[in-house]
Parts: sequence; C-alpha cells; structure tokens
Amino acid sequence: MALPIVSVPVKKKQKPSLALTLSATGLLIIGGGVAYRLFSQGHFSGNLLVGANIIPNDALFAASVTTDPKQWQKLQEFGTKESQAQLNQTLMQLRDRFLTNNGFNFEQDIQPWVDKEVTLAILAPETNQSKPVATDSLTPDSQQSMVMVLPVKNSELAQKILAQPKALKTGKWIDRTYQGVPIKQSEGEFGTNLSATLLDKRFLVITDNPKATERAIDAYKHQTSLATVGSFAENFPKISESNSFAQFYINVPNAAKIATKAPNRRLPAQVLAQLQNNQGLAGAISLESDGIRLKGVSWLNPQSQRLLSVDNSAGNMQQRMPAETLMMLSGSNLQRLWGDYILTSQGNPLSPVSPEQLRSGVKSLTSLDLERDLLSWMKGEFAVSLIPNVQNNGAPGDFRAGLVFMVKASDRKLAEASLQKLDDIIKTQYQFQIQPGTVAGQPVVNWIGPFGTLTASHGWLDQDTAFMVLGAPVTDKIVPKPTSTLASNLAYQQTVPTELNPTNSAFFIDVERMVNNFTLNTLFPKQRTFLEATRFIGATTSVSDSRSTRYDIFLSLKKSTNAATVPNSENHPNISNSKP
Repeated sequence: MALPIVSVPVKKKQKPSLALTLSATGLLIIGGGVAYRLFSQGHFSGNLLVGANIIPNDALFAASVTTDPKQWQKLQEFGTKESQAQLNQTLMQLRDRFLTNNGFNFEQDIQPWVDKEVTLAILAPETNQSKPVATDSLTPDSQQSMVMVLPVKNSELAQKILAQPKALKTGKWIDRTYQGVPIKQSEGEFGTNLSATLLDKRFLVITDNPKATERAIDAYKHQTSLATVGSFAENFPKISESNSFAQFYINVPNAAKIATKAPNRRLPAQVLAQLQNNQGLAGAISLESDGIRLKGVSWLNPQSQRLLSVDNSAGNMQQRMPAETLMMLSGSNLQRLWGDYILTSQGNPLSPVSPEQLRSGVKSLTSLDLERDLLSWMKGEFAVSLIPNVQNNGAPGDFRAGLVFMVKASDRKLAEASLQKLDDIIKTQYQFQIQPGTVAGQPVVNWIGPFGTLTASHGWLDQDTAFMVLGAPVTDKIVPKPTSTLASNLAYQQTVPTELNPTNSAFFIDVERMVNNFTLNTLFPKQRTFLEATRFIGATTSVSDSRSTRYDIFLSLKKSTNAATVPNSENHPNISNSKP
C-alpha cells in the first residue's frame, strides 16, 4: 500500500484548472520519473499546470483554480453553512490580499480579460548563489513570496488595466524594466509592494515582492521554470483534467524543509534526508453531482536510489465484509507497508506513532516481537474494518462495533505457531480463558475475559486467510462469507473510485454513521465542520511503476440548504465586492 512518457505537444489545447485550497488535500503519497521534451519558448502543453513555464522551479506549492462562475456556483451546492463559511473566508483572504486591498474588483477589472483559470504559487525563500542562506535561519513564512499567473484572453483589456492601474490607498505606482520587460510596481508605506508585468501579451504576472517578479521573468526566459522540474511534465498529465475545478503541485522536500522550521515542528536531519527521495505531489479536483473527486499522483526524485515495489494485489477483502461495515482499509502487503512506514517515521516527531513505540507496545502487551513473530508471515493482502454489532432484532449489542483484522498469510504454519503463542500469553499473563468454539460450523478460538465476557475471537476464513475480531462479537458477520457484502453496498460502489485497477490499497468510511455513533478524536482543525458536511469517503491507490504512485479519492458530500440561493458577492470569493 502506498501513501501514493508522454510526449508533450506544443499545440495549444484547452488548459486544465487547479487548486487554491492548501488544506483540502492534504493528504498523501510518493512516486516516479523519466524524461520529457521541453516545449518551445512561450508555449506550453494543455496537460500541464497553467503558468508552469513561468513559475520558478523551486516553488514550494502551485495551484490553479477555475474562473468559471458555473463551477463556483456548483461548489456552493455542497456542505453545511459552517463549511461554506470556512471555505469562503479562506478564499476571500486571498482575493482581498491581491485585489480588493489594491482597489481591484474581480468582475469588473479581471473577469472581462482573464482566461479559464488562474494560478497561485508560493516560492521558496530566495538564496544568494554566492552565499546560500542556511536552512536553519529560514522561517515558515517571513521570506516566502506569492506569484499569481493570469492567462489573458483579451490582451487589449489586460494591457489597459496594467497601463492605468487603480489609485493606491497609500504609496504610488512606479514603472521600471527588468531584462527589457516593463514592470508596474507599487510602493507602499510598509514595504508590502505589488509588482505586475505582462509577458508576451499572454500572461499577467502579479507578485507581492519585486524580486519574485524578476524570478518569474528569469524562469520564463531561461527555461528554469516548474515545467523543467524532474518528472513534472511526465507525471502531471496523468491526473490533469480539462474541466477540473482546481489542480495543484507540491514540491515535497522543499515544502517539508520550510514547514518544519515552525516552532515544535522541526524534523530531524535523517527524516529530511529521506524526504529528498521524494520529488512531487500533484492532484486535480473535479466537482461532480454528489461530491468532489481528487485524482492524485506522486513521484520520486529522478536521482533517488529508492525504488517502489509494484504490488497491486488488493481488492478482495471487501468481498468478505458485510454490507453494513462502517469503515474499511485494505492493502496489498502489510509487511512491506510497515517497512515503508519505518522509512519516513523513524525519528520523526510528526508521526502519529513512532515505530519504536509500536514495537515496544506490542512487546510489553504480548511479549511478541512485532517483526519476527507477526509481520514475518503477513505478506499478503490485509484489511482492517469496523463492523457494527446489531442483533437480528435491531437492538445494539454490549459493544457498538467490532474491530476486525484480516490478513492473507504467506506462511500458515508460522502463522499458527504465532497465534498459539499469543493465546498462551493471553491465558497466563491476563488470566483469560482460551476456549475453542465454532461459528457456522467453522472452528474459532475465543478469548473469554475474567468476568465471562467474550473479548476476542480468531480463526481462518479459508486455507490462508486469518482473522481476528476485537470488541463486539461480530464473527458471525464474516463467518460464513456474507451474502450481502460491502462490495455490493450501493454507497460503497458509488464512493470508492474504480478507475485504478488493479489497486494497491482501498479505503471506505461511512462518515455520517461514524459521527452519529462514536466520539472521534480531533485530528485536524475544523474537523467537526468537515465531517458534518460529508456523507462517505472512498479512496484507492495504485503503484504505477517503480517511481510513481496514483491515487483517487471521492468525497460524497451533503447538499447545502442554500444551494438554490445565488450567493451575495460580498460573501462569495469569486465574485466582486459590488452587489450583483
């Protein structure tokens, strides 16, 4: 399971759109490289990020978002009042920083001449070639610059707004040139200067730092842009969508360096060194009738010595779980997943649980060695799921759900020896009764607690698939194989993406039922707002080759009660400040 050569035509196509939201995707994964043929000066492929030939190649993050009002209106159909307010607040802050605070109105001043999407990029702090800035002295935001690239569909209107900019609240506009390119620059009282230029009458480039404008001009003229970054032009087209709402790119190693300079978030040198193997993470966000789809790809640095194992053998465990399953995570090889986790988590203070803690935890609780006694025979497909304990009469059992673990054993003899050893430890160390039993005629081993409560059961689903149930007694939900399976559940079928086949891993969660029946730990800010707007989440991953991983995610969202209402422009980030 992964936590995730096309020839680039020079003919101009309809270009994809890309993502503004740094938070919505946060999540995931790493992959691949080869080569590509660079487009000629001033031209770029419709399969690449808009402005990829202008954004400097050391950009930490780049995202493009559609300017189509219909797509923005469609976005307003999803979620709750709270989730909509949170999204709008974030996007209005960006709008105000670049437009409103400088006297510009999107509908009146920008929309008449801008093309189908705009791109925002965050650049790495600039370093002096002769005297590099020490990374220890960098801060998460103080030296970073932002660049906006606005493709032009009407050059006359774009030239007019640049030639006659709005009057500033403080300071004044000045004219200067860099490498023969005219630049319009504001000089404010506090040094927060905007700088803008029109490149080849096709791209209006706006930055919050004059040096950033120069860097963008250099990248465009000297072909040192994002489009030249290792394997970017090979991998980005894998997920590029012509009608997407947004698309994005993250420079994984550079972004990690900057992000971890914040207090209490520093990564050890060995973790940063490991992250240098990774090069990029990119994704495309599309709006559908029932939610939001994210197609992603990640790839390794072309010079990295690390290679990915192409193992896409997941996809059978959902056939063994009942339709009412609340949550499922499946993968191809648990032993390999553990090895990958060690690479990025050992010594990493940001990991949810360190490998050392997991090893010592298993040792102290069971006296077993995690790698030698357990993972050594867990080289096949596995799954962890949460199955509700609902009796035939509909009444809940003593426990509300059972945690079910299934794994295809690579060595049954070794597996049986480990399970027998575990039974002995549970009996002698915890005074549980170890009782053989049967479910639907199949043998199982039950752990009976000191007060006579069935606490756990384990057994075999077939010749090489072992299972263990903890908590609620839901063994009868998986033995025998259920007639109505999770794979046949309509919600599962409509949520879990199927484009990637075969898959390395799959994930499904019934968010509504989880939120309504369980108290969930807070993992990220505004978590409750996000969860209350979501119905289901589905995801699949696939290792494309030894250097790249693909993943698809679908968020099935609730429809906003305000969907039929045209949003007031004062509260909608894609509409100008004036009343419509």
